[in-house]
Parts: sequence; structure tokens; C-alpha cells
Amino acid sequence: ILFRSLNDHVMRINCLNVFLFLSPSPIPSTSITSAKIQVNGVHLHYQQTGEGSHAVLLLPGMLGCGQTDFGPQLKSMNKQLFTIVAWDPRGYGQSIPPSRDFPPDFFERDAKDAVDLMQALKFKKFSLLGWSDGGITALIAAAKYPTLIHKLVVWGANASVTQEDVRIYNGIRDVSKWSEKVKKPLEELYGHKYFAKTCEAWVDGISRFAEKSDGNICQQLLPDIKCPTFIIHGEKDVLVPQAHAEYIHKHIKGSR
Repeated sequence: ILFRSLNDHVMRINCLNVFLFLSPSPIPSTSITSAKIQVNGVHLHYQQTGEGSHAVLLLPGMLGCGQTDFGPQLKSMNKQLFTIVAWDPRGYGQSIPPSRDFPPDFFERDAKDAVDLMQALKFKKFSLLGWSDGGITALIAAAKYPTLIHKLVVWGANASVTQEDVRIYNGIRDVSKWSEKVKKPLEELYGHKYFAKTCEAWVDGISRFAEKSDGNICQQLLPDIKCPTFIIHGEKDVLVPQAHAEYIHKHIKGSR
């Protein structure tokens, strides 16, 4: 459950900077705006910074929001080259209400919310950086809305759920067993009751994919992704075995 330490090292990955054409020279920071906008019947919270022509949407993982998952990126990404948007999916972060739920199509719902948010903000084309659940959401969005997506970077993502994955997920069901480092910011964000209840609901929601014969989340959509795609995976990721990243790479033509 230490996957949220990603922000301790993801900014060190030079190849991600090259992929997105980040400048190696320091750029003076610009202010970060915080606002809500109505999308698909809910008020979605987002943070925006930068003034570059290349728009980038940051998609957080399970239980995360823009600030918890992407504080370093909001602060340090090149703000002359990029306009950076970090969103809180419905039911997460400051996009409450509504409370978070996990119907069978929750990833497709998040993908539509994410794309419609960027269109509501008047971005005609944009790149996606998603990790964990945000990576899955980004894969679906890139496949379903190919004319809108410029580039795609995902890490800690999976396109299916196996019985072994379900066993791993059940290992984090009880948030009282999480490390204090991981648990504290989420308890501060949500309060213990909402945090614990939502984590249990997430485990149940994502585990339902394993009831299908192939455990499919979005496997059939991967060949539809046409934009340049970069896949990252951590050797020490305890929630997502590396085979998932290898599968995604194999089934997205031209991905790296």
C-alpha cells in the first residue's frame, strides 16, 4: 500500500520529461487556480496552472485527487510549455457531493467526465497522464475519444483483474492496517468514516471485474489507442503486478 510514494520518485524519470518535451531548465512558477465546473450533472473540482500551448490532464488514482497525487507536478512541470489541469473525479477530493460509488461502468463514467471537463474548459486537444485507476481511465479515454487526445502516459495501470489481483486488493480493504504515512493524508482529506467506507467500496467495485471469464476492464479498447503512448511501471508496485504493464504495452501499437 505504499504506492502513493510515487510522487517521491516519478519526477526523477527523465524519459517522461523527454516524452512530453519538458525543458530541463527551471521555469518560474505561475499561480495555481482552484475551481469547480458543472459536468454531466456534478460539480467537478480542478486545479489549473501554466500557460503553455500543450494542455495536460493529470488523472489521480484510487481515493486520490489532484492535490494528493500530483502536488509536485502542479508545482514543477514546465509552465511555459504546458497548461496543466489536475482534476478530482466525482466523489473524490473536493468533487463531493456526490459520494463516490462504483457501478459496473465507473471507469467509463470517469473517462467521459474527464474528457467533458477538458472540453468545458475549452481545450480542443490535450494529453493524459494517469496513474493507477487514473491510468485505466486514461486508457479508456484515449481509445474512445482519439481525436481529442494528443499523447498518453500511464503508470500503475491494468486492463484486467485476476483472482490474484483480488487477493491483493482485499489485503488493503481494512484501512486501519495501512501505514501511517499513506493513511494520514487521506484521513485528513475525507475523515476516517468516508475514507474507510470508500476503500471497501472500491475493493468490491474493482473485484467485480474478476467475475468475468477474462477479468476484462478495457482490454478490447487497447488496439483503438492511436496516440503516442508511454507506459511506466514500478518494480516495487505492490498492488499491480508487472504483467499488467507488459500486456498494455503489447496491445497498444507503437507504445513504449
